[in-house]
Amino acid sequence: MHIVIAQMSHETNTFSPVITDLARFSRRERPLSGDVAKDIFRGTATCMGGYLKVAEEAGADISIPVAAGAPPSGPVENDAYEYMVGKIVEAAAGPCDAIMLDLHGAMVTKSFEDGEGELLRRIREVNPDVPMAVALDMHANIFPAIVDNATIVCGYHTYPHIDMDSTAERAGRILMAHLAGDTKPTMAWGNAPMLPHVMRQGTDDYPNSALQERAKELEAEGVLSVSLFTGFPHADISEAGLSVIVATDDDPARAAEIRDELLDAAWEDRQKFVYEIEPLEESVARAKALPASDDGPVLLLDHYDNTASGGTMDTTEVLAEIIRQGLEDVAVFGFFDPVAVDACVAAGVGNEVSVSLGGKLPMPALAEQSSPLELTGRVKLISDGNFPATVAMSRGMTIGMGTTAVLSVGSIDIAIVSRHVEPFDPGCFRSLGIEPTARRYLMLKSRIHYRVGFRDIASTIVECAGRGVCTSDYSQVTFENVRRPIFPLDGVNTRERLPD
Repeated sequence: MHIVIAQMSHETNTFSPVITDLARFSRRERPLSGDVAKDIFRGTATCMGGYLKVAEEAGADISIPVAAGAPPSGPVENDAYEYMVGKIVEAAAGPCDAIMLDLHGAMVTKSFEDGEGELLRRIREVNPDVPMAVALDMHANIFPAIVDNATIVCGYHTYPHIDMDSTAERAGRILMAHLAGDTKPTMAWGNAPMLPHVMRQGTDDYPNSALQERAKELEAEGVLSVSLFTGFPHADISEAGLSVIVATDDDPARAAEIRDELLDAAWEDRQKFVYEIEPLEESVARAKALPASDDGPVLLLDHYDNTASGGTMDTTEVLAEIIRQGLEDVAVFGFFDPVAVDACVAAGVGNEVSVSLGGKLPMPALAEQSSPLELTGRVKLISDGNFPATVAMSRGMTIGMGTTAVLSVGSIDIAIVSRHVEPFDPGCFRSLGIEPTARRYLMLKSRIHYRVGFRDIASTIVECAGRGVCTSDYSQVTFENVRRPIFPLDGVNTRERLPD
């Protein structure tokens, strides 16, 4: 049996100015493929790791034409998209018994709103009958072409995403059972006219906690797969928003019934998916007033500039307010600023340097821009920026921050990186000689993923609304393409039920 396994994963923030070219999908000249990809992903807590486990247990001959994943950013450049799609379609056209795809579900390209659906459509053109499993992120924005062309679609049940490998295993095992003639996956899907705020999508928080628990409960009762996608609201595309895909074993009526149950429940609780914003000055003042605690540092989340949602990772408003209010003993992760890194490298460890930090990437989608911070400090450390992920999300993978500098400005240590990377693993600090549990404050450019590695070591979480293209204030960006009316952009309190 020959199985093609491939990854083409990107969450596209259509408001982000960060360019998504082919280089962003790889630290090498080209994205991974073949045996190199197998060796890197085997045994890791990733979708690719989950697929490899299922395929190798079945004794399959495996080919990986491309394994390409990029940090969230702006729309994917056409040449990058065509390169990845070309590799996958070529492999699908050859001798191939099944395909397992690690996609995201929110890829927008310069030419296509639905990058994943277009890939699946092209695969069907060259191999109409090949069984295909698709594993998707919880933030997928589902289009008909995804469901219509896949044999089985499964989505994550957790945010932070600590079930990537098990999601792919679920999809892969359903596909293998289908190949054996033991199941006939039948899917029903639909969406609701709502754009849940990302800051209210965590699976520790109601209502997504209850929705995902219900999905898992139904799977435990024998439903093949129940996936509720909270969607990615920073994609100004027609089908952005919350959706549900249910797969049963040849029982379309039951699939539709479960789909409607979950969509109804999400819609009923739509107001609880709305994020209430606290002014930045008040957030930092509240953090400053907190007493020191033996339970760990105070986390200040610069969540408007989260690179894992397509942020530039270089807006300065939260750090500027921390400095203005005089917070001390702060470790910051981090700022994407290769120019500042180069200045620190040129100055050398132990020496003083003045840098113009951040504010370098214009954000045309926003009326207000971020300004650089003029700072003078001491270069504390220079690193190659590589460390192993040890937390539940991406465990076993090497995290690459690019050449990294730590700049000490008074009692504030600032990690400055050359690659966009989300701070979800405390190794981002520890690899730089900073013990996060020993600091009074940690400032993280993160929204929800910080919880997997930092929540349990923190005494308090303070959410800081700074500036950036991950804004939770929908009025700061212009939606031109999303279907309307939609909650909470419009005063809509009813929705059309899907046909049976």
